[in-house]
Amino acid sequence: MLVDHFPLLGLRLTTPRLELRLPSPEELAALADVAAAGIHAPDTMPFLVPWTDRPPAEVARGVVQHHWQTLGQWTPDDWELDLTVFHAGEVIGQQTLSARHLAVLREVRTGSWLGARHQGRGLGTEMRAAVLHLAFTGLGADEAVSSAFADSHASRAVSRKLGYQDDGVERRVIRNSLTVDHRMRLTRKEWERHSRVPVTIEGLAPCLSMFGVPV
Repeated sequence: MLVDHFPLLGLRLTTPRLELRLPSPEELAALADVAAAGIHAPDTMPFLVPWTDRPPAEVARGVVQHHWQTLGQWTPDDWELDLTVFHAGEVIGQQTLSARHLAVLREVRTGSWLGARHQGRGLGTEMRAAVLHLAFTGLGADEAVSSAFADSHASRAVSRKLGYQDDGVERRVIRNSLTVDHRMRLTRKEWERHSRVPVTIEGLAPCLSMFGVPV
């Protein structure tokens, strides 16, 4: 079976309302459709790479290509896990966990997006809590970092709710304009203090060497 050669296909995170895992081809198509239907208002850009500034068909194709690219380029020292998020069996968005030299640095980074009609229901907090549990409990991370632009109020609110602290700013050029990127950092201690969402991890053991974690 393919999962025997690529065990990440068997990794699954569950929370009270959500399931996070790698998608089947049909589910990847559904994820592309969600992105093409819209993630944010046209007058805003929450991403460092403005990948949604394209026609819907190109946005959808980009989701598919990026998914394949990250899996194809995976190494234990440099990886990006793009998990599809399901709510009541429906694809609603994507939650990313990534790291470089995790075994040495013990640091992960998170990123995510939700389809516009699924926002405002606390699902963004729950899906990030799921991958933080994977990082701290399953992979032995010491810190997690994230960032959001000044006008990305929902993302910054999620970070604060989960215990992140301010970690400086960077000046960026987005759509040919100055944008201030606010970095945030979550330590293991603060994660333990703020962790409230129950998370179940399945299929992790066969994946540990792929994450660069000593078995």
